[in-house]
Amino acid sequence: MLREADGLRGTITLWRDLESRAADLLAAVELLEESGDDDLAAEVERESATLEADFARERTQLLFSGEYDERGALLSISAGAGGTEATDWAEMLLRMYLRWAERHRFHTEVVDQQEGEQAGLKSVTVEVDGRAAYGWLRAERGVHRLVRISPFDSQKRRQTTFALVEVLPEADDDVAEIELDWDEIRVDTFRSQGAGGQHVNKTDSAVRLTHLPTGIVAQSQNERSQTQNRETAIKVLKARLLERALEEKEAEIRRLKGEHVEAGWGNQIRSYVLHPYQMVKDLRTGHETSNTGAVLDGDLDTFMQAELERLATGAPPADGTDEVA
Repeated sequence: MLREADGLRGTITLWRDLESRAADLLAAVELLEESGDDDLAAEVERESATLEADFARERTQLLFSGEYDERGALLSISAGAGGTEATDWAEMLLRMYLRWAERHRFHTEVVDQQEGEQAGLKSVTVEVDGRAAYGWLRAERGVHRLVRISPFDSQKRRQTTFALVEVLPEADDDVAEIELDWDEIRVDTFRSQGAGGQHVNKTDSAVRLTHLPTGIVAQSQNERSQTQNRETAIKVLKARLLERALEEKEAEIRRLKGEHVEAGWGNQIRSYVLHPYQMVKDLRTGHETSNTGAVLDGDLDTFMQAELERLATGAPPADGTDEVA
């Protein structure tokens, strides 16, 4: 309750600040019309662009109407087929989302990761703690496609690779739907495979939980003790079971509406083309930019906003035809 109250107070403060800045900007525009000062014109232009971006970001908060949108999130990235090229792409995506979270001042913690054989990551799970982290990140679920000249190919050929991004809502202890039956869970311990640390590769501190009825697996190996890893793995398992329950509920609603329900990885949601031209394009909304460097450095808000607005309005996905095969 206190956490929710603090969040609401923060929201009120933000909107009052935006209102005050808008009033100041209007006053500056009126002054500019009278004076024609070039320095003031440049300042008005800068403030206008900043205010527009801040307004768009806060407006997105109004789209967070889902039951779990205000919660933190668990973000998982899995490399697709393609060996080192794919594991490197998974690591690039991890950096992109960590930079995005940093921009929003969200706390992040890697709770599990599997390193690639030569470079990059086979898979990684990150806990993102911040108000509406799940509300933002749920727009990122799906397959992400990279097209580039591979740095791992001596012949400098263009390569296409994929990675799957999954986003789970944080499952707190007060989530009534998720009750673990330990008779249905297999607990395995093994040696951590992470880098360095006093206990890494010396004790069976890593924990893997397998939910036998569904086959869902959750594991943690980045904490120092088996107890800590067990607690983290439980949190991940609850989040995966909660997400499964939400997906089943959504699928049933779509079935009753007569909509086609597709299982599996599904289609790619976004393409990141670094060669022969520079372009990031979301195939659901049609939103695109040629500033690939900014996107890979975490500038994702406009892509997320476009998809969240599409979901809120119930609009069908845009035509996602790519120019590069």
